[in-house]
Amino acid sequence: MSAPSQAPTLAHAVTGPDVSSIVTEDDTPVDNIYSERQQRLLLTTLYANWAGPPPEEDGLPRTFVAMANVGVFGTATDPPVVPDVLVSLDVSFGEDVLAKENRTYFVWIFGKSPDLVLEVVSNREGEELGKKKRKYRNLHVPSYVVWDPAGHLGDTAFQAFELRGSLYVKKRDTFFESLGLGLVPWEGTFEGCTSRWLRWVDAEGKLLPTGTDRAQQAEELTRQADAQALLERERAQQADERAQQADERAQQERERATRLAEKLRALGIDPDAS
Repeated sequence: MSAPSQAPTLAHAVTGPDVSSIVTEDDTPVDNIYSERQQRLLLTTLYANWAGPPPEEDGLPRTFVAMANVGVFGTATDPPVVPDVLVSLDVSFGEDVLAKENRTYFVWIFGKSPDLVLEVVSNREGEELGKKKRKYRNLHVPSYVVWDPAGHLGDTAFQAFELRGSLYVKKRDTFFESLGLGLVPWEGTFEGCTSRWLRWVDAEGKLLPTGTDRAQQAEELTRQADAQALLERERAQQADERAQQADERAQQERERATRLAEKLRALGIDPDAS
């Protein structure tokens, strides 16, 4: 896997067929609310929190792109396969994403297939474990994930496969070494919808936070800072009170000494005499 300086970005794309006549999108709305939210949950948390895959030996940062519902074209003549989410490492978007060659995922332009594709199962018609799986295998996509929270395909909600040779083999874990990230089921509320979701985790198993998570974290940090500031003010006030009490005691001692000296002088005793 190459570093960003060698990545097949669109600025130096691999020579390929003319794409001007290829239909890259048909504008057909097919997603349900859950699938649309699930896709955005994965993409927004990735772009907001992830700096990219682990650096290679040179230590330089690496690029990535992530997309939802964008067609992946293996050739100019075969129809595309459209994953719900894809992640591709060491590549970049074209400067003009409205240009025909930059509007979709042409494998020969990006110079590689995506590193991970994910399908959210909405019914039994998508053939996620059949026809689609074979298409991704033929495109040599290293990691394939099927998320089936409603159980349309069976009792297993999460299935992940990795390409070994020419076959997909089911993964025993949920961590993807090439990304340095994992995927885990999570129950909670995202953008007003409470359900069971799939979320990214880092190498330590910590969830990549959503915007709401970050806002709550910021609010909690603010509360902690306010509480700390209040505690410091209380401590400063207590210190001021102790200093004032000490001054009062010292003043009382001076007044007592003055009265005692006056009494001694009245008795004809010089209090200053050694």
